[in-house]
Amino acid sequence: MTPPSPDQRSEPAIGQRAFDLLSLTMAFVLGLHAPHLPWWFVVMLALVLGWRWWQRRLASGTVPRWLKLPLLAMLTLAVIVQYGSIFGRVPGAMLAIGLLILKLLETEAPRDVRVGISFACFALMTALLFDQGMLTTFVVALGLLPALATLRALEPAQGAPTLPRSLLPGLGLLAAALPLALLAFLLVPRLGAPLWGAPSPTEARTGLSDSMSPGNFTELLTDDHPAMRVSFDGTPPPPDQRYFRAYVMWNYDGRSWRHIKGSLGHPVPIEVARSIHYRISLQPSHQRVLPTLDVPLAAPPRAILQRDREVLADEPVNDPLNYQLSSALSYRLQPALDERSRRLGLRLPTHFNPRTRVLATQWRQRYGTDDAAIVRAALALFHDGGFRYTLAPAPLGRDAVDDFLFDTREGFCEHYSSAFTVLMRDAGIPARVVTGYQGGYWNPLADYLLVRNSDAHAWSEVWLAGRGWVRVDPTGAVRPERVSLGAAAAAGDQLGWYRSDWLQGLRNHWDIVNRWWDQGVIGFDALRQRGLLTPFGVQDTDTATLGMLLAISSVLFIAIGLGWALLRRQTHDALRTALRELERKLAHAGLRRRQGEGPQHYLSRAARALPGQRRELGTLMGNYLELRYAHDEPPTEPLRAFRRAVREFRVDGVVK
Repeated sequence: MTPPSPDQRSEPAIGQRAFDLLSLTMAFVLGLHAPHLPWWFVVMLALVLGWRWWQRRLASGTVPRWLKLPLLAMLTLAVIVQYGSIFGRVPGAMLAIGLLILKLLETEAPRDVRVGISFACFALMTALLFDQGMLTTFVVALGLLPALATLRALEPAQGAPTLPRSLLPGLGLLAAALPLALLAFLLVPRLGAPLWGAPSPTEARTGLSDSMSPGNFTELLTDDHPAMRVSFDGTPPPPDQRYFRAYVMWNYDGRSWRHIKGSLGHPVPIEVARSIHYRISLQPSHQRVLPTLDVPLAAPPRAILQRDREVLADEPVNDPLNYQLSSALSYRLQPALDERSRRLGLRLPTHFNPRTRVLATQWRQRYGTDDAAIVRAALALFHDGGFRYTLAPAPLGRDAVDDFLFDTREGFCEHYSSAFTVLMRDAGIPARVVTGYQGGYWNPLADYLLVRNSDAHAWSEVWLAGRGWVRVDPTGAVRPERVSLGAAAAAGDQLGWYRSDWLQGLRNHWDIVNRWWDQGVIGFDALRQRGLLTPFGVQDTDTATLGMLLAISSVLFIAIGLGWALLRRQTHDALRTALRELERKLAHAGLRRRQGEGPQHYLSRAARALPGQRRELGTLMGNYLELRYAHDEPPTEPLRAFRRAVREFRVDGVVK
């Protein structure tokens, strides 16, 4: 916020219309960035913007420096306190948006408006650092409309059109720019890394974690964003076999389950009776884990198959990732249990959940060595014991499993899988928790399975002699709809809006469009660009070829646009058409324009012949001359007013 230069102080103050449109542009930018900025910061900037807009309506003039400087210092301090630095994607966006709004405090001259609009357009583009989806891209493009309208309002003699009329010219400019934007998208050489070099956010969008505590899936179960899309070779598996493994968790401390970091050796053996091949398009999760259907047989390239047949990528998934896999649907996993796995599968913290231990001991005494009968007894307890599926369960105390099994009896998949696994271990049956996804929506129009974040799930695996590790889903005993119909059906009363058929159908069909956008636009990387000319016999398009094509295409596009503009100027001159209409009206009264007579002389002669309309004709002549010779192109609103005045003009009579 530098003091104005002498040239800036000499500029006339901008009109209220231009200031209103500038304020609208900045409000649009603030609203677009609001989802990833602190809520209190957005509220404070909105108050500053609203106050400045109201203050400008009362009296023109900039805000005093003694107020601007403290606000600037507070902005910088707020960013540092919130994030510890001003560098990075979110801190940088927070600082940029704050500076943009504070720029409005010193905006009074046209130069300030142009600087503010340039900065606002840059801030609009930075929204694509956080989300490159089709809807966000469309909204960013719409944000250019008030920016273009603001610049147009700075032009002289623009008048004060309504807001829709102010935005329409910008819409035409965006439409005209689409072909050139498409050329740039296809032909500008792609970089191996983003130009801005901004670090990826550390939080995982999918929400899956290598630890699980009953209750920490709540936000994830209401997140409607896609997690992955799965295509199968052949018929997709039925809903009760759509379990996608992410983490296998062995360690339990009385409250949380945790995944054992690092590989424990070679993948455990598996005997496969039936397998399936499929492809997964995974959304960025910023984690290394790659969800796989049931039990994968091998890892895809640049990934590792862990001992418990989890798949971990070499690097965190910060961009959409496509990979192919084969998985077993009917199998025996680790038919012989080694001693270390047995110890891990039975380990429990001491002095926790005494009532659970007593119940498990009673089952062991009743069923003897029949482990399968103990599993059935636990499932019967969940099915017949008055348990309830809910996304808003009561809080649990230190003995969380005791509280859940004997007191609250309400929860969702985390509660049931945790309690079931503890029951099995107390009964002497090796057991572990598995987290990932279950279910999904099969989209018959595009032949893929859409798995959303809300399909996150937790279940158990128990080791039974002769069968190996067997998947058991205790949540299905309480709410079978969770397995057969999906998370939305299981949510029931808690997510009535989510369960509505028309809304689910709309979201799932809209995902087809999003998938096309992900594959065709976001997924258009350097590799696909090099193969752009493959249909024309060019196997590998290098940077020089792309540059040449871009230059030739740009020249052709500019030539076509220039030719169209010149032709339109010659064939469609609205000002000349209006003048000819006025000439026809005067000709009917006997006042014909002479050959070689200029508009000024002709209208002056008509004014002398029509003394009663001399002032009206003089006004029309002055307006015509200003529109024709004072501007490169006649301004829209004055031109519209001139055409309206010509239409309303009537000749009263002629003096001979």
